[in-house]
Amino acid sequence: MSTENLPQSPEQAPRKPRVAVVFGGRSSEHGISVVTAGAVLSAIDRTKYDVLPIGITQDGRWALTADEPERMAIVDRKQPSVEQLAESGEGGVVLPVDPANREVVYNEPGSVPKALGEVDVVFPMLHGPYGEDGTLQGLLELSGVPYVGSGVLASAVGQDKDYMKRVFTSFGLKVGPYVVIRPREWQQDQSAARKKIVDFAGEHGWPLFVKPARAGSSFGITKVDDLSGLDEAIEEAQRHDPKIIVEALLRGREIECGVLEFEDGPRASVPAEIPPVQSHAFYDFEAKYIDAADGIVPAPLTEEQTAEVRRLAVDAFEAASCEGLVRADFFLTEDGEFVINEINTMPGFTPISMYPRMWRETGVGYAELVDRLIQAALRRSTGLR
Repeated sequence: MSTENLPQSPEQAPRKPRVAVVFGGRSSEHGISVVTAGAVLSAIDRTKYDVLPIGITQDGRWALTADEPERMAIVDRKQPSVEQLAESGEGGVVLPVDPANREVVYNEPGSVPKALGEVDVVFPMLHGPYGEDGTLQGLLELSGVPYVGSGVLASAVGQDKDYMKRVFTSFGLKVGPYVVIRPREWQQDQSAARKKIVDFAGEHGWPLFVKPARAGSSFGITKVDDLSGLDEAIEEAQRHDPKIIVEALLRGREIECGVLEFEDGPRASVPAEIPPVQSHAFYDFEAKYIDAADGIVPAPLTEEQTAEVRRLAVDAFEAASCEGLVRADFFLTEDGEFVINEINTMPGFTPISMYPRMWRETGVGYAELVDRLIQAALRRSTGLR
C-alpha cells in the first residue's frame, strides 16, 4: 500500500537548550550576585535558549523567582535580594542528584510537586562562599549537569587566597609577600598569632592589608597603618572568614585582565587599569559597585607590557586549571614587574564591571560574551576531563 498520499506528521522543532541562572546565595555578596544575574538574564538570547531563574536565599533555600531583570538592580544604594524576587516564601526548587535525570522539581508545602522541565546547563552567578568556591560545582558534578565556569578544584583554589598564591608560586608566577593566620592559630594563642603579623610588618613595613582568606568583592578588608588598628581589622576580617590573610603593600599600578575560553583555548582581553580612588582607601566594595569607580580600558601600557600581562593572565588561568572565564588582577610595580594579586573565577557581570568592559573593548560584546560562556559549558562534560 502506498503511503504517498497519507498525511505526514509535522517534524517537531528541536528543543532549545534550557539555561538555569542560579544566583543570590548565602555569602555576603548575595546582593551583587542578584545584580549580576539580572544583567545576564537581560542578555541571554531567548531565541536560542529557554531560561529558568533560580534564586538561593540568604538562608540557603532554592527559590523559584520571577524572570524580571529590571527588579534586580541597585536602587538608592540598596542591593536587591532573592527574598524580594521569590514567588513563594516557602516553596523550594530541587535539582535531582541523578545524572540520568535533569528534571528540576518545585515543591510547595501542601501541594503536589511541580515539574519545571529539564535543565541542560547551569549559569551560576554566585559570588563568594557557598557557590563560587566549588561547593555548587560539586553538586552539579554529582547531578551530571554542565555549568558555566571553573570546576571544583579551580573554583576552590580561586576562592582561597592562601592556596591560590601557593599554586601561582609553584607555576613560577610572582606573588607579593603575605602571611596567613588559620582559625586554630587564633583560637589557641592570639598573642602568638598577633606577633606573627607584627613580625611580618617589621620585615615588610606598614601599612598592611588584613583580609578574609575566602571572600571577594573587598568585603571585610582593612588597610592597617599601624599596630593600633590591627585587632579591629582582624575582627572585621573574621566576621567574613575565620581564616585571614595579611598582605604587604605593593606600590604600583593596579592592572586587570580578562580570560575567556574559546573553541581553541583560553584567550586574554585587553587589560584595564584601576586608578587610585580618591574617596576610598582602596578599591573596595563601595568603589566597585556603588560609587562606580572608573577603570581605564584599555590600560595605558606599552605594547610589551600589554602582551606580557595578557600572557600572565592566561598562565594564571591554566595554572589553576580554570574553565570558562577568569579575571586576573595584577600590580605593575615601580620596577616594571607584574605581580599577580588574585584571580576571580566568577567576576562581576554588572553593567559597570571590568570583565565585560575589557571584553567589549577587545571586540566581544556583552550578549556574545554570555553566549560564548554558555556554549563553552555545553561543549564540556561533567566528571573527570
